[in-house]
Amino acid sequence: MEGNFEETNKLPELKLDAKQAQGFLSFFKTLPNDLRAVRFFDRKDYYTAHGENSVFIAQTYYHTTTALRQIGSGANALSSVSVSKNMFETIVRDLLLERNDHTVELYEGSGSNWRLVKAGSPGNIGSFEDVLFANNEMQDTPVVVSLFPSFQESRCVVGMAYVDLTRRVLGLAEFLDDSRFTNLESSLVAIGAKECIFPAESGKTNECKSLYESLERCGVMTTERSRQEFKGRDLESDLKRLVKGNIEPVRDLISGFELATPALGALLSFSELLSDEGNYGNFTIRRYDIGGFMRLDSAAMRALNVMESKTDANKNFSLFGLMNRTCTAGMGKRLLHMWLKQPLVDLNEITMRLDIVQCFVEEAGLRQDLRQHLKRISDVERLVRSLERRRGGLQHIIKLYQSTIRLPFIKTSLQQYTGEFSSLISKRYIKRLEALSDADHLGKFIDLVEYSVDLDQLENGEYMISSSYDATLSSLKDQKELLEQQIHELHKKTAIELDLPVDKALKLDKAAQYGHVFRITKKEEPKIRKKLTTQFLVLETRKDGVKFTNTKLKKLGDQYQSVVDDYKSCQKELVDRVVQTVASFSEVFEELAGMLSEMDVLLSFADLAASCPTPYCRPEVTSSDVGDIVLEGSRHPCVEAQDWVNFIPNDCRLVRGESWFQIITGPNMGGKSTFIRQVGVTVLMAQVGSFVPCDKASVSIRDCIFARVGAGDCQLRGVSTFMQEMLETASILKGATDKSLIIIDELGRGTSTYDGFGLAWAICEHLVQVKKAPTLFATHFHELTALAQANSEVAGNTVGVANFHVSAHIDTESRKLTMLYKVEPGACDQSFGIHVAEFANFPESVVALAREKAAELEDFSPPSIVINNEESGKRKSREDGAEEVSRGAARAHKFLKEFAEMPLDKMELKDSLKRLHELKEELAKDDVGCHWLKQFL
Repeated sequence: MEGNFEETNKLPELKLDAKQAQGFLSFFKTLPNDLRAVRFFDRKDYYTAHGENSVFIAQTYYHTTTALRQIGSGANALSSVSVSKNMFETIVRDLLLERNDHTVELYEGSGSNWRLVKAGSPGNIGSFEDVLFANNEMQDTPVVVSLFPSFQESRCVVGMAYVDLTRRVLGLAEFLDDSRFTNLESSLVAIGAKECIFPAESGKTNECKSLYESLERCGVMTTERSRQEFKGRDLESDLKRLVKGNIEPVRDLISGFELATPALGALLSFSELLSDEGNYGNFTIRRYDIGGFMRLDSAAMRALNVMESKTDANKNFSLFGLMNRTCTAGMGKRLLHMWLKQPLVDLNEITMRLDIVQCFVEEAGLRQDLRQHLKRISDVERLVRSLERRRGGLQHIIKLYQSTIRLPFIKTSLQQYTGEFSSLISKRYIKRLEALSDADHLGKFIDLVEYSVDLDQLENGEYMISSSYDATLSSLKDQKELLEQQIHELHKKTAIELDLPVDKALKLDKAAQYGHVFRITKKEEPKIRKKLTTQFLVLETRKDGVKFTNTKLKKLGDQYQSVVDDYKSCQKELVDRVVQTVASFSEVFEELAGMLSEMDVLLSFADLAASCPTPYCRPEVTSSDVGDIVLEGSRHPCVEAQDWVNFIPNDCRLVRGESWFQIITGPNMGGKSTFIRQVGVTVLMAQVGSFVPCDKASVSIRDCIFARVGAGDCQLRGVSTFMQEMLETASILKGATDKSLIIIDELGRGTSTYDGFGLAWAICEHLVQVKKAPTLFATHFHELTALAQANSEVAGNTVGVANFHVSAHIDTESRKLTMLYKVEPGACDQSFGIHVAEFANFPESVVALAREKAAELEDFSPPSIVINNEESGKRKSREDGAEEVSRGAARAHKFLKEFAEMPLDKMELKDSLKRLHELKEELAKDDVGCHWLKQFL
């Protein structure tokens, strides 16, 4: 296969003569060494990459090194690979949108004269937007972040600045963070950071190791910059040029920061915003409040499958893929992307979104009408940005015009709604549409387009300024048409003179080299050969015929070409003028884009809620200080959307003082992980403003969702599976508050049973007694269920620990296990791991031995009560009930705690023994009827 690689994949042929090759080699040697840069060279019909880049492309994208060629020979030989235009787009899209470890550079030129024309990175894709989104919608807005940390003992103050180049937003924040950078990580997730810069010296300290790890967890590309760039000097004058409006509020904003301003200074230098005059006066600046949204770190985003992944079997595997039913060209998708990373914590904002979604759910006709109109709305944000940067033309203006003339239809549809939320719909959409569409705003834009653009030519695919818009253009058009008429008349006259039918035998062509020419077939040429040689000038004889001209045609053709050039030049000047005028409407279009994309996302929520086989319900949302999290008939939205799943709903009641902390036990594959995840996903959906997959739901607002649900090892960083598990748990212990939601699955599996159980118990107790956050803790350590009894005996406890289990049925005869996938109250004392092994078709001998060894290990009873069954030859131990184990373990825990609290260093030996005897007698009184406690004694 590799031998035929070039033939089957039709790689462009690398054509360089010796002189060109030598010139290129001399230029290539002058390029600076940058391991992250992938450099492409534009060869007009194809692209090339060279050196290490060519090997990387051949191995990564062609999956073979047979694609490599050599330029030069001997010591000067340079490996090269050619790339077609389609393949170039594919590679650039992968490097800038999917990966986070490379930058891209594009060079144009020839020989030894090449210049850099485009440079891009994951956080700054502006120059490659025409390549990246030529045939694809822009789903996410890349953001570049600048960090300026100040380390103080065991904590760090972080100065952060960011720029969103799509929305033209600058942000500043300054906050205190812990050693795991939990606040920074959730902030990077929320703003969608793709690239991060920070001072070069910072990376040399031990404290920065955690910072690097935090950036790596978020998939952010890191770039070190000189510390000299991190300065706040001249920042005010720079912002005065970039930021729209009065400078006074900007001055007041930046004066309140100490570390964020140097970060912003470095960011402006890195992103080169000031080098493009199209940015002047088009940015807004704001303070980023880290407490303004629910915090989600990278572990929670992965655990809850919030965003799409390359490994997803279908779009419904992720929450974004499931909820993305947006209609607008890209705007709605980007807003949904942002909303899912920034769930709300403001009750009024959540309620407003839910009200609008309810309106759209109840009014199916309105929902369908609006979605049909929004399908005709272009990506207004990107179109306006292109016009502001002078990269757009009439095609961009026409798309804005076609989107704008849909607004009256949208307004009419909304005005027909007279239901419960009509005042909100009017305030949120109708009045804003009326204000934006009036004669001083978009009405003026529509008039400008209809007056300046020749809309009749759109049917022919031509985008031209109307001749009536400018007197010079009108005059040039008249001249052009007059010359065209004279040329056609000359064509007819010449046909008569040569006695040839017009168009059938004597054709009029326009050739790039000669301009207007006559052409006859080779068959007709002998008939007029004499006249051709005496009255005309033969230009070219080819298979398709003979091209010739005369003095009159040449003169008219030259005049025509001159007028056409003047006409095109005038068109270009007028297009530039119209583009500049339309760019002045940018603020109006930005507000329109924000409103339409919001409507699009809320319509998407409503469409999802109404179209599911089992409809979603509106959640009742309360502030974080009151209310519980009660989900009746809860389902996992992504799992139930799979074709092969018949989902079994479950209830979840996280009630303060009763079941605020839930320990969930049960068999492997019984549904524990799905259950705890679906609770997290439901809370997130509710705070985004969506209906939720429940029969009935009540949600108390959470400031953060922490999730530890399985971990993979990171061997490249020297981090084992268990260490990764502990690091994620450390983030929970440090960052969680009583207003968070904590989801933990299978904690402590990566080490010995006793160490794992000890850690799990200690972590549970800390979460119950210190953090007091609602928690779902799935485990196979059945002894943990004793925590419920122990907690109930602690005076003044307000959390409430409850045991739940996922049910399963074992057939007594066949010993076959059937999963019921129902979550029920009470503890489970078995994991059924061996039964699951039977599902996996383990050999019978292995399963039998496993049962025997498991029986030995689980036999905690003294030798006297082990019964030898001679007929079966198997050991049998007395099994204690789950309630008995729970009650006994709680009493044993109380005994050990009282013993640990004895001040032995201050007590006499006689007093110590006496007190110990008393504790043992008290314990002995409680062991009546409790076999487990007797064993403990």
